[in-house]
Amino acid sequence: MKDEQITKLEQRIDDLECQMAFQEQTISDLNDALTQQQLLITKMQDQMKYMVGKIKSMSTSNLADPSEETPPPHY
Repeated sequence: MKDEQITKLEQRIDDLECQMAFQEQTISDLNDALTQQQLLITKMQDQMKYMVGKIKSMSTSNLADPSEETPPPHY
C-alpha cells in the first residue's frame, strides 16, 4: 500500500474511534436521564396511591351534609 492510502485509512479509523467514544458518552448520558425519570415516576406513583388511599378513607362526616345546610338567602 502506498503511504497516502495508509494515512487515509488511519484517519478513517481515528474518526470512527472518535464517533464511537461520542456515542458511548451519549448512551451513558441518556441512560442516566432515563434512570432519573423512572425514579421520579415511581415516586409520583407512590404519592398518587397515598392520596387515593387518603381520599377513599375519608368518612362522609368530614363533608357537609346537604340536609343540614340552610338554603341560600335567595330561596
